[in-house]
Amino acid sequence: MSLSIGIVRLPNVGKFTLLNALTKAQNAASANYPFCTIEPNKATVTVPDERLYKLQSLVKPQKLLPAMVDFIDIAGLVRGASQGEGLGNQFLANIRECAAILHVTRCFTDDNITHVDGSVNPARDVETIETELVLADRQSVEKRLERTKKMIKADKAMAALAEELSELAAHLNVGQSASTFQGGRSEAFQKCMEELSLLSAKPVIFCANVDEDTLASGGSNPLLDELKERAAERGSQIVTICAKIEEELQGLDAEEQREILESYNTSEPGLDKIIRTGYATLGLISYFTAGEKEVRAWTIEKGWKAPQAAGVIHTDFEKGFIRAEVIAYDDYIRLGSEAAARSAGVLRTEGKEYVFQDGDVVHFLFNV
Repeated sequence: MSLSIGIVRLPNVGKFTLLNALTKAQNAASANYPFCTIEPNKATVTVPDERLYKLQSLVKPQKLLPAMVDFIDIAGLVRGASQGEGLGNQFLANIRECAAILHVTRCFTDDNITHVDGSVNPARDVETIETELVLADRQSVEKRLERTKKMIKADKAMAALAEELSELAAHLNVGQSASTFQGGRSEAFQKCMEELSLLSAKPVIFCANVDEDTLASGGSNPLLDELKERAAERGSQIVTICAKIEEELQGLDAEEQREILESYNTSEPGLDKIIRTGYATLGLISYFTAGEKEVRAWTIEKGWKAPQAAGVIHTDFEKGFIRAEVIAYDDYIRLGSEAAARSAGVLRTEGKEYVFQDGDVVHFLFNV
């Protein structure tokens, strides 16, 4: 599995500059007017993980394969997007399959960069985006409700599902997100929610795009403070970056990047912050396979047992799982090799009930 993040924002909040920086692609369209891009962009970037490179230095494999993150961005939304205003809800559909939403919000003022509503106001911008996501979800639920009601004559069990969908539609109709809906306990309803993949049910990470002075001063200004308050109210994580600086970092070597980041009192690039926060928000961890051919990172959900973890490599690994040989990452690095870990007695044989830990170095045995 891989992490997928959908980027949403109003026009002209610095999102395309951010996308350029995150994907190390300088050719994404950027312009000082709304809707300069009319097709969604998808970019796949590697997950920064120093552990992978330390394993590489010990194992010296033929290939190194880090975990990956997909970023899906859509054109700037405006009020009425769910009704087809601006570029409409065709773009909202592009992020329905994403695991989380990155809500990019402008937290700086610049007279040279226009704002679609005439002024910079993070609280208003957040409300605008959230409203459009809820309205788009309401349309999806109402369509499913209509279909479900038609099925009641042939299947009386659909009546219970229709009632649950009606309650959800009413909840959305008063501006409440799907994530706050407390009803819908049935198995049929849960299956329906998986199929609908409602936007307002997804975890949200707020990304505050600030100016250089704010970043250098430790990340505080009235606009940013306002966004932090909104994020806290929603129980969401917030990442503070300066997209302009992130873009400047591209093409520089590691030492040059470090010097620039340190000059702004930060040590971590924006991409690293966003991915790390995404993993934490979604409860994701990584384990590693390390051999002569390749050293590779695999993304799984925290709490997965060994067969599930094996399944991300191939379904045959899960179906025919026998056991896993596991070395804790710290033990592997300390001892320097699988053979040394085996000799030291820290290579463990684990069965189907073993719960994987972040950083486990693993070899699976299976039979199909």
